Amino acid sequence: MALRDTHVTMAHGGGGRAMRDLIADVFTDVFQPPGHEDQARLMHDAFQEPGARLAFTTDSFVVSPLEFPGGDIGKLAVCGTVNDLAVGGARPLWLSAAFIIEEGCDIVLLRRIVATMAAEARAAGVRIVTGDTKVVERGAADGLFITTSGVGVIASGTDLGAGQFRAGDAVIVNGSLGDHGATIMAERGEFALQSALQSDCAALHDVMAAAMAAAPDLRAARDCTRGGLASALNELATDAGLGMVLDEAALPLRDEVRGLCEILGLDPLYLANEGRLVCFTPPEQAQAVVSALQTLPEGQGACIIGQVTDAHPGQVRMQGLFGGARIVDMLVGDQLPRIC
Repeated sequence: MALRDTHVTMAHGGGGRAMRDLIADVFTDVFQPPGHEDQARLMHDAFQEPGARLAFTTDSFVVSPLEFPGGDIGKLAVCGTVNDLAVGGARPLWLSAAFIIEEGCDIVLLRRIVATMAAEARAAGVRIVTGDTKVVERGAADGLFITTSGVGVIASGTDLGAGQFRAGDAVIVNGSLGDHGATIMAERGEFALQSALQSDCAALHDVMAAAMAAAPDLRAARDCTRGGLASALNELATDAGLGMVLDEAALPLRDEVRGLCEILGLDPLYLANEGRLVCFTPPEQAQAVVSALQTLPEGQGACIIGQVTDAHPGQVRMQGLFGGARIVDMLVGDQLPRIC
């Protein structure tokens, strides 16, 4: 072990031996990238399949606290980028990871986060093949920021997107909503709240694979991260030029999430999720998707929550418990900062 420091200093970002020791001991020894060049050189048999397309995505992650029940910022970074690829029908293959580290960051904490990232990447069948580190002055980065980019392959014949929607399509989610956002709220201690909730943070590549196998005509999918289910549906409805109707009675919400939202005056439909997606299928294929997802740990709470309609294009509406209906609009502002 070359690195003897207990906390990150500005020297670890200075380009010299201290930086080299930090990178080698904390990052590359764990991620084991193929080679040590300034770029990853990638090759995969999937590229040779006729009609295959490259999928590429990038995202940055900021969360406070850095560790929380059910995950940490490293798990968010890997799962979030894997999910962005998976919901487009891509097979995730490679990730990059860039770290903005605040001076004074505990190296033991950094090791835990990196170990989590490596374990999550292995579980998702992806490799972290390149990356970067920067160190900023104390107070400039809230501990640690991570940016990950991902590359995957979309097989020939797969074409998911809002443009595929049809009126009558079923709207399906893979489990309870708002768990991540509610967990972060409770964990911060700002509201003197106690809860046994855990973040839903999870990679959804298996969920998407099961949905695509069960529904040959799967229309589209979207992971419900910042802005929650409501924002994801509004974006898709606008893109598709169609409306959506949700059934309030069908929404999967934990009692703890409902309770926290009632106390704080929040709407759980806008709370962030990090292991939940919404997908759309022809109605005759919807139950097959739900049944397939329920066989997976990440899909045990899968259910149909509504349908696509041409009655009010670009608008999402909720059919209430007592017969009325309301508009579920796009989130304005932010209910909770630094959640993902």
